[in-house]
Amino acid sequence: MNLAAELDTSIFHLISEASQKLNLKSYVIGGYVRDLLLKRYSKDIDIVCAGSGIRLAEEVARMNGRDTSVTVFKNFGTAMLKIGDTEIEFVGARKESYRRESRKPIVEDGTLEDDQLRRDFTINALALSLNKENYGELIDPFDGVKDLKKKLIKTPQDPDVTFSDDPLRMMRAIRFASQLGFDINPESFDSIQKNKERIDIVSKERVTDELNKIILSNPPSYGFKLLFYSGLLEIILPEMVKLHGVETIEGKSHKDNFFHTLQVLDNVSKESDNLWLRWAAILHDIAKPQTKRFEPKHGWTFHGHEDLGAKMVPQIFSKLKLPLNEKMQFVKKLVRLHLRPIALVKDDVTDSAIRRLLFEAGEDIEDLMRLCNADITSKNYDRVKRYMANFRKVEKKMQEIEEKDKLRNFRPALDGEDIMKIFNIPPGREVGVIKNEIKEALLDGLVPNEYGTLYQYAVNVGKKLGLTVNSKN
Repeated sequence: MNLAAELDTSIFHLISEASQKLNLKSYVIGGYVRDLLLKRYSKDIDIVCAGSGIRLAEEVARMNGRDTSVTVFKNFGTAMLKIGDTEIEFVGARKESYRRESRKPIVEDGTLEDDQLRRDFTINALALSLNKENYGELIDPFDGVKDLKKKLIKTPQDPDVTFSDDPLRMMRAIRFASQLGFDINPESFDSIQKNKERIDIVSKERVTDELNKIILSNPPSYGFKLLFYSGLLEIILPEMVKLHGVETIEGKSHKDNFFHTLQVLDNVSKESDNLWLRWAAILHDIAKPQTKRFEPKHGWTFHGHEDLGAKMVPQIFSKLKLPLNEKMQFVKKLVRLHLRPIALVKDDVTDSAIRRLLFEAGEDIEDLMRLCNADITSKNYDRVKRYMANFRKVEKKMQEIEEKDKLRNFRPALDGEDIMKIFNIPPGREVGVIKNEIKEALLDGLVPNEYGTLYQYAVNVGKKLGLTVNSKN
């Protein structure tokens, strides 16, 4: 197979000319070739050459001119340059060997065949020649094209060697399967199950990076099922595995919360590419195993799972080396509030209850509603239809109250500084009590958000606390 027509661009011709000038053999290899055959867009190009990749990169940059700069990674023997929005990485062909206790390889110079053999999967071992005598020729020693057609993830050598040498490849196998909608061939999947414990030698950051890519694939549930059945999920996120299973007492069963969570995750993924909203879907019921109770009159209950789940979010984020910043706070908030909108579907819901939800959710109210809509996974069509109709009513009421009260950016017209001046008191408990009373009155709709009215309200609350109005005020 020759793909010279697909390589008829200035970048590839430039690399070819530079290679010829340096008397090097060079090839496009890996993901770019795979995506080219799959007709997927890719802006990352990997070039392998029989010689110094750094020297080739520097020559390409010199010939391209226009202030093309090269970033050199001497420790890895690689170099990168950017032309337009395309990143090109150059490396010399190499062969690798591994020590059991480390996924860092011992690297030696090698041939193109050696380099292809060290690749993780047959579909990533494809190469295209950039050499004048056979420009565009596909070099496919492991039948990667056949595996592309079969939609199969398969290792170029014994999978036990591939996965034991670099256990991160187990996560990558599942990630590619999830992103591309491919199967993992049985021998390779059996090997992942056999070598799953080896994932412990990989840094949490690298594992979580692959996990996030699985979460961002569509549908993400496929990748999670592969993680679950391979045994990797039990090691990476055991809290999620505990959701699996159904218990029955007195003929009453609860749903399998693991597969429910995957359905919610898929539902969210249809509406949003927001990684952190998807994490909220993953963790929204995470505390159900700890809060599960059977009550003869009511059946299965999970009281307080939203509050306990919110408390678990920072621990899980910390363990997985996920950011402990506003992104974590966003997930924590949505886990804590995810039952609140569902409770508002009753006809007798008050404006006060909606005000409180708008106030607590703030700018994240749309994402909260997306999560709550996604959480309706009943197989009873009429029930789902009824819930959705009620949700539309709640959303309409929220919109009306938000337009009137502007609760997302809620700030009382009278603040703590004003309270201290009114009573000539320092910061302390009394200021906090009065602020809270004002907030509650505003959310209950008892007073308008106007300075004069709130001033008098603060004076009345202060008098009950034994405070005296500052005569100079």
